[in-house]
Amino acid sequence: MPKGKEIKPHLGIFGRRNNGKSSLINMLSGQDTSIVSDMPGTTTDPVKKSIEIPGIGPVVMIDTAGIDDIGDVGELRIKKTLQIIKSVDLALLLITNNTFEKFEKKLVKEFIQFDIPFIIVHNKEDIHSINADFKREISDKYKAPVISFSIKQKDSLAPLIKIIENKIPENAYKQVSMLGDLLKYGDIVLLITPIDIEAPEGRLILPQVQAIRDILDNDCVAIVLKEREVDTFLKQTQIKPKLAVTDSQIFLKADASIPKDVPLTGFSVLLARYKGDFEHYLQGTPKINSLKDGDRVLLLEGCTHHVSCDDIGRVKIPRWLTNYTGKKIEFDVVAGLSETPYPITDYALVIQCGGCVLTRKQILNRLKPAIDAGVPVTNYGMTIAFVQGIYNRAIAPFVKADEKGIDYI
Repeated sequence: MPKGKEIKPHLGIFGRRNNGKSSLINMLSGQDTSIVSDMPGTTTDPVKKSIEIPGIGPVVMIDTAGIDDIGDVGELRIKKTLQIIKSVDLALLLITNNTFEKFEKKLVKEFIQFDIPFIIVHNKEDIHSINADFKREISDKYKAPVISFSIKQKDSLAPLIKIIENKIPENAYKQVSMLGDLLKYGDIVLLITPIDIEAPEGRLILPQVQAIRDILDNDCVAIVLKEREVDTFLKQTQIKPKLAVTDSQIFLKADASIPKDVPLTGFSVLLARYKGDFEHYLQGTPKINSLKDGDRVLLLEGCTHHVSCDDIGRVKIPRWLTNYTGKKIEFDVVAGLSETPYPITDYALVIQCGGCVLTRKQILNRLKPAIDAGVPVTNYGMTIAFVQGIYNRAIAPFVKADEKGIDYI
């Protein structure tokens, strides 16, 4: 049975200005985590904070701007509040004074669209108690728990924490193993990690670190070496690894060095199955062959980073795709969870990075608009393997082909 990885659930606090969102976070954390003021609009951009909630454990709390913010700047704040919904595992919607109108309905619509469980918290109960009929109406309509709360009533905290604990999805705490279902006790995994201009000074990149940890968690052996050492190492040691994993950018070199009877894949392909929408990636990757002149391709980076002269997403993949297809293609790159510059239907293909710094929920919701619109999606590593002609080998550890197409192992 593959082991799970401990991760922190992301909890988002939403509602109108001055409804007590920041005060609630401070009460949950037992410290002044967020700035509190009687002036509406104190919280501007979404603010993330790792805290420990007694009875629940470590979580990431996200304090958001009021959904009723005003003015041009207020509209931008609301936009960022709505964007952050895609990244949370559980939403707390704060309401007051028995009020549930267009602003609250807009938030709930977004929660439902992105399959986010939510709790409705009637705050400032010490000032205005919740009406029983009102509570029953919104609870029945939205199939969500409705709880009364006040920071001035300390006994209201325990019931809220209990509901939060029950509503956080189980998969928000654990993710399946990256490699566990491919390995057994004592297996050797060869990790090919080039040290080039894009490698951070003095350390490995995060996907490599995550793979090493996952191998160790599954009581297996990780051997890490640069691509130049692979041939000599295999010849001198006569070791036959259970699996080899390479940086996607040197797929061709790894393909030539690793014996054909040893499964080979890439770090980004591992992440595609571990965190991404692997089924849709498998369907979308071959659509590369259908690209034509004038098509627009969207590349989604999970993080912002220093861009080198040979950046993988901004330089190499566009170059490889252009050379492979022979077509004049337009490329857009979006970092983090920012909005796309064009409607998603304007794109012929969406390419998501491995997402090493993102949660699976964030990646799935990032891809959802494209999938819903019928736009093919794929992943950095799977794209690179495809255009370099070793796609079948790169996905072979996870899928098998038959006369009907691809079946999952």
